[in-house]
Amino acid sequence: MKRYFPATLFLTCFVALSSLAQIAIPADSIITTKHSTTILGQAIKYTAHKGTQPVWNEKGDAIATLDYTYYERDGVAKENRPLVISFNGGPGSASVWMEIAYTGPALLNIDDEGYPVQPYGIGKNPYSILDIADIVFINPVNTGYSRILDKDVNTNTFFGVNADVKYLASWINTFVTRRNRWNSPKYLIGESYGTTRVSGLALELQSSHWMYLNGVVLVSPTTLGIERGGPVDMALRLPYYAATAWYHQKLPADLQRRDLEELLPEVEAFAMNELLPTLAKGGLLTSDQRQAAATKMARYSGLPEQVILQNNLDVSTNLFWKELLRDSGYTVGRLDSRYRGIDRKDGGDRPDFNAELTAWLHAFTPAINHYMRNELNFATDVKYNMFGSVYPWDRSNDRTGENLRQAMAQNPFLHLMVQSGYYDGACDYFNAKYTMWQMDPSGRLQDRMSFKGYRSGHMMYLRKPDLEQGNADIRTFIKNSIPAAGTPAKY
Repeated sequence: MKRYFPATLFLTCFVALSSLAQIAIPADSIITTKHSTTILGQAIKYTAHKGTQPVWNEKGDAIATLDYTYYERDGVAKENRPLVISFNGGPGSASVWMEIAYTGPALLNIDDEGYPVQPYGIGKNPYSILDIADIVFINPVNTGYSRILDKDVNTNTFFGVNADVKYLASWINTFVTRRNRWNSPKYLIGESYGTTRVSGLALELQSSHWMYLNGVVLVSPTTLGIERGGPVDMALRLPYYAATAWYHQKLPADLQRRDLEELLPEVEAFAMNELLPTLAKGGLLTSDQRQAAATKMARYSGLPEQVILQNNLDVSTNLFWKELLRDSGYTVGRLDSRYRGIDRKDGGDRPDFNAELTAWLHAFTPAINHYMRNELNFATDVKYNMFGSVYPWDRSNDRTGENLRQAMAQNPFLHLMVQSGYYDGACDYFNAKYTMWQMDPSGRLQDRMSFKGYRSGHMMYLRKPDLEQGNADIRTFIKNSIPAAGTPAKY
């Protein structure tokens, strides 16, 4: 069935022309479909609302429209039911990745390790969190079907760290009001750049819209504007290198025999307690000290000592991805180091392409287009942007990590969980831990922060065991961050 909110002239024209060709996206619309599934062995009926909702300027004019999918479980009370608000990253990426591969009720057809298979398709997600929470997946401007309507509007209104947070907070306010969800415990989940987005939103919603959250989930987080350079940046890479080398069996035999999660704390301790102060000395290092550091780095990274010494102990991620499997003619993936790429030549200091992203795009793109039109009945000739143009993106004054800290300090009910894949080289797991430490230098918020690691990459949920465990961790996080009735806020 189709149901439209009060029509604007733009929408009226759209409806009149839709029988001819749907070449524009409506500013304000909704299509509702009914579905059923089974989650953790329990039969679930739910409603999917696929729609668009405007972004307004100060005069009340619709200057853009965002498309979204809202999944709502049927037959349960809404008064205190959690609401999860979900974003992906990019910053020009659609919400497709988590919608059909992680928390939503639909699941991309992939193998158990997360690799694409044909024929492409969508099935049901037996681990979705829809059993305990309703979920809305939002596509920011120029992603998915979301578009700018006013061609004269300055794109600075949307394309920047702080502009992004500001307009999305207003949009969320409208959505929550329309859906009558103000009493619901609310959660933000973001992946990759989406973690920058939701970290900023936590404070913006709280300070400008008086909307207080119960939780924020950061999946494969960025640096959140927290400075790390020079020796710190160099040292923080090593645990990720060790995880990747372990996966490809490039470590010495005694390390290779150990379980990954038993090995990594040793590498982390070396990185922080030995390597970092060594790198800080720079040119003051003696030749013996430099050699000793290179020997141990080689032991933990799977790289030749000579390569490490040639680069003054500073091996970039690009070089690592090219070098680790160079002798066998492969590169390793950036977003997921389990993937291998084939370059034109073995020489060079960086891979030709990201093997994992290419694989993901050819699996997700046909699946989401088919799903929107055939399962959610959202038929349009507007292209679904897996990645849309959002450039130039203003990255200045990124204080999103501090914003999240401030939101947590002011709201004693707000909890944080970080989820990271050990084989993610773009937003690596040890940098995620460092972000948590530096975000809360006082240590007073640590009892409301948690970290979860998984044996996969940037989209850690693609691997079936991590899909199941990741959703279980979110489910537990939600349950544990809802206080018992009548619990007072203690600041």
